[in-house]
Amino acid sequence: MTRVTVLLGGLSNEREVSLSSGREICPALREAGFDVTPLDPGPDLGTLVAALTASRPDVVFNALHGRFGEDGCIQGVLDWMGIPYTHSGLRASAMAMDKAAGKAAFAAAGLPVAPHRLLDASELAVADPFPVPYVVKPVREGSSVGVHILRDRDNRRAEIAATWNWGEIIAEPFIPGRELTVAVMGDRPLEVTEIATGHEFYDYDAKYADGGSRHTLPAPVPAIVRARAMEVALAAHNALGCRGITRSDFRWDDSRPGAEGLFILEVNTQPGMTPTSLVPEQAAFLGISFPELCAWMVRHARHDGMTRDEAARHDRRGAIRDAA
Repeated sequence: MTRVTVLLGGLSNEREVSLSSGREICPALREAGFDVTPLDPGPDLGTLVAALTASRPDVVFNALHGRFGEDGCIQGVLDWMGIPYTHSGLRASAMAMDKAAGKAAFAAAGLPVAPHRLLDASELAVADPFPVPYVVKPVREGSSVGVHILRDRDNRRAEIAATWNWGEIIAEPFIPGRELTVAVMGDRPLEVTEIATGHEFYDYDAKYADGGSRHTLPAPVPAIVRARAMEVALAAHNALGCRGITRSDFRWDDSRPGAEGLFILEVNTQPGMTPTSLVPEQAAFLGISFPELCAWMVRHARHDGMTRDEAARHDRRGAIRDAA
């Protein structure tokens, strides 16, 4: 039986989301026939390495979100230890977590991105980086942590700057219209979901609170927009060098013709696996149960030192163990 250690919780601002994801993943993997051990990493890296060395799992299911779990840090540790893990590797994870680096990769691949500017809080305190409305957000956080939209007659800029504690800021014009998202599973975009919320935008509470958002699947968009969103999601996944499961987020300005108003915002390399999460919802829409989804992720786990032959043997061993 394949031994899987599920990393959950962790140190980031998204700890509670990670715990919620882990609570769903552990029983699903057990239902799929895996030997599962949850592990909540604390601040002592040596303790984490010792725990993984002692248990020596066949695969680590990385259910961590945010800093130290989604940004390449834990991926580097697992690469060093030679333990296959779910989701993307170190480089892709680090680039996706850094919104400026991600945008650079998307632009180089010819994908539609909004203009942006990097600045610190002292610069924001002095002047608007763009004409209103515009968005400011941390360069290296997820789950909409620290995101603000500043609109006409909005007097919060000085307050936001004075209380900012997220490091470097990325600012970009606000794109009106609708929120869309596409999951990618390996080399396959799944579907397009439209997200609606009564909040000002798709913020942390809208993402994770019961009733915080409404998901329409498939999204009620023209066929050309659906096809373009799925094409761009897969291209962005590949541009970053991602593997496993990702989710690409878009804004679509539906006042513009065709797919001209579609812009990719970012790629999430560790999408949520909570009861309100979008990737399990898209998979279920295509007939893939949650245990099947989690098992697929385990079978496609890698570390960055694996050759193609080793990866193929890993896949075969996983299939044999899952059938046993």
